[in-house]
Amino acid sequence: MADQKKIVIIGGVAGGATAAARLRRLDEHARIILIERGADISFANCGLPYYIGEIIEKRESLFVTTPAAFNKRYNIDIRTKTEARRIDPVKKEVELYDSEKDATYIESYDKLILSPGASPIRPPIPGIEDPRIFTVRNIPDTDRIKKYIDEKKPTRAVVVGGGYIGLEMAENLHHAGLRVTICEKLEQVMMPLDFEMAALVHQHMRMRNIEFHLKDGISRFDTYPDHIEAVLESGKVIHTDMVIFSIGVRPEAELAKAAGLRLGETGGIWVDDYLRTSDEHIYAIGDAVEITHLVTKEKFLVRLAGPANKQGRIVADNIYDNKEKYEGSLGTGIVRVFDIVVGSTGANEKMLKKARVPYRASLTHSPNHAGYYPGAVPVSIKLLFTPDEGKVLGAQVVGLDGVDKRVDVFATAIMSDATVADLEELDLAYAPPYGSAKDPVNIAGYVAHNILKNHVEAVYWSDVDRVCEDGKCFILDVRTPKECELGMIKGAVNIPVDELRNRLAEIPRDRRVLVYCQVGLRGYVAWRILKQHGFDARNLSGGYKTYEIVTGKQENDDVYEYDRITVSDEIIKVKPTAEEVKVKLDVDATGLQCPMPIIRLSEAIKDLKIGEAVKVTASDPGFLSDAPAWARQTGNELLEIKDEGGLYHATIVKRAYLTQAAMVPEGKTFIVSSDEIDKAIATFMLANTARSMGKDATLFFMFHGLNLIRKDLDFDAIHQATGELFRSLKPVPKSTGFKVSGLTKQETSAANVPRLEDLIKTAREGGVTFIACQMSLELMGLKIDDLLDGVHIGGISTYFDKANSANVNMFI
Repeated sequence: MADQKKIVIIGGVAGGATAAARLRRLDEHARIILIERGADISFANCGLPYYIGEIIEKRESLFVTTPAAFNKRYNIDIRTKTEARRIDPVKKEVELYDSEKDATYIESYDKLILSPGASPIRPPIPGIEDPRIFTVRNIPDTDRIKKYIDEKKPTRAVVVGGGYIGLEMAENLHHAGLRVTICEKLEQVMMPLDFEMAALVHQHMRMRNIEFHLKDGISRFDTYPDHIEAVLESGKVIHTDMVIFSIGVRPEAELAKAAGLRLGETGGIWVDDYLRTSDEHIYAIGDAVEITHLVTKEKFLVRLAGPANKQGRIVADNIYDNKEKYEGSLGTGIVRVFDIVVGSTGANEKMLKKARVPYRASLTHSPNHAGYYPGAVPVSIKLLFTPDEGKVLGAQVVGLDGVDKRVDVFATAIMSDATVADLEELDLAYAPPYGSAKDPVNIAGYVAHNILKNHVEAVYWSDVDRVCEDGKCFILDVRTPKECELGMIKGAVNIPVDELRNRLAEIPRDRRVLVYCQVGLRGYVAWRILKQHGFDARNLSGGYKTYEIVTGKQENDDVYEYDRITVSDEIIKVKPTAEEVKVKLDVDATGLQCPMPIIRLSEAIKDLKIGEAVKVTASDPGFLSDAPAWARQTGNELLEIKDEGGLYHATIVKRAYLTQAAMVPEGKTFIVSSDEIDKAIATFMLANTARSMGKDATLFFMFHGLNLIRKDLDFDAIHQATGELFRSLKPVPKSTGFKVSGLTKQETSAANVPRLEDLIKTAREGGVTFIACQMSLELMGLKIDDLLDGVHIGGISTYFDKANSANVNMFI
């Protein structure tokens, strides 16, 4: 046909293959030639690591289609193993080299589409040419790695680079049975994340005992017949059998540059809004192209299949004068890192600062679905938004489950110019196994909107030192004492939020108050109280959870002894694995709320011999941090802690020694003057937790508190009253002699509250000291025989004697 178009496409993977298929659907008569230097087209780059780890078992599953099938359906002239070597824009010709025939020839075109992709960066490091040092870009790369693993049976691997591909390769090599070490030159992995969100990934890798080094690049490789020594810039030496180099890719723009086409500021091929290069007859798409970031409006390179496929479709339309613009990309991405999922969309703080875009931020940690439904796990969200309208600029999400759908919601919100107020109003799917009535996206919107409306003054983990640098800062921890025992910000004072209104006099009015809780919600409630009572207060966004993770040790470079890494062929772990230690007891603490899993752990380990281990399984997410803290406090050894689908498994070995912290007298004393049920339960929970950590605990019962240790307690009536309290919050019948205080339904409805009689029994058997106030006994008309066996009689001096050897003294 006289007007038949001849279109040549260079590159046959995501963008190129999509463009070819779309062109054929638009024009049945066009002559379409697809050039690919490899042997395959349209394969799944993103699936390559999972084939190496044998999660994808069949090699053929990596192929979306084959040249023969593609040709049969779309009538495309596909030329594999053919390389484009030169473009002549004036003559509208491409010089091609057929590697099978070892022949060079010229092909003309009416329109040319460049989709060459990007190539892995291989810096000129000494030793990098060793054949045991691999990169991952295509099927042949993958085949070489798979063949090496299958034939040579390596046991150790070093992954250089902590980006998407690096971490996916680390996970899959680990899955294939190799001991993996990750080396990252920057201070964090996953550069699309801001540091505090990347720290969650670091924490997870530490928990998995993955050795990884941050701020420590490779200086050289010393190669030997039976191993490779990766020498880090710090001087550390790591013995390994293979290396995966994954420090990034660069756009393959050499062909375009040689043809005189314009390159962008990032080194990618410059294109206009219609994906046309500086030559009107040549278009470019995919990883080689410089595009606009939809949030910052700056140019950047995106290496994702989604944008490449969209671009291929748009280019085909524009060749046929449909004039469709490609506005740009958000760079939305997601990756699994061992057991957690990491996703991001839009801009992060680094990008916004570089582009000088003003913004504000919020951090939230919410359960992925209804907390009362089994298996709820935290979803951590960082939300970035404009300081005026609150338009969503970016979001980062890290969690075990439910990350993908939240990232997609945020990406849709950005594309729709939605605000944080819109996030509050989103009507998202809810059923207990899948979400909450207040979805984590809604919660992120609530918190961000509060910041925007100045309903809370937020500070961030990086602001703590600045806010308190002048010494005029009072740091207030409003969590429970039990939570505080597992760690606090240095210099903080603990006043639980439920006691705050009655203890405002303890807070100095001439100092700035930095208030925090575990994740931010109780801190917000406390801030509202303080602000309305005239205090100058700030709330720590993301709470202690974010602060603790970010300010703690990031890398896990001490998993293995360095001398054993550098001098021994046999890599020997510092301590045995959980599999190598005989577990004497299995403890099921699922369904129990803090601190009951820790108490179960403490009770179990008492009966073990030195060197024996206990494995505890809990469903309370707090156990993930409580178990390591308990082990540190008591001098026992935490071998392993892992989470599997919302269940947390800790393996702990009983040891003969005590840590310094455990050897220092750290008693806990509690004055108990109330017999309100909720306070009674809290009292015994705190005392039992102290004993579980090896601390002396003393309860000094005064006035109505004596009712708690009477022999004639009607526990059946009390338990019934407790159930009524925590279900409907109706007053307890007066016949029990117990009062109630003002808990809210939100605070109690999801709780699995232990029975008071069980708590009292645990306290008595666990060695908690019970002291009855002599004066109160007389006033209440009680005698020692009316009280439980083992209760001591004492006065105020007896209490002070106990208090002098304690570092926690509480009045309940």
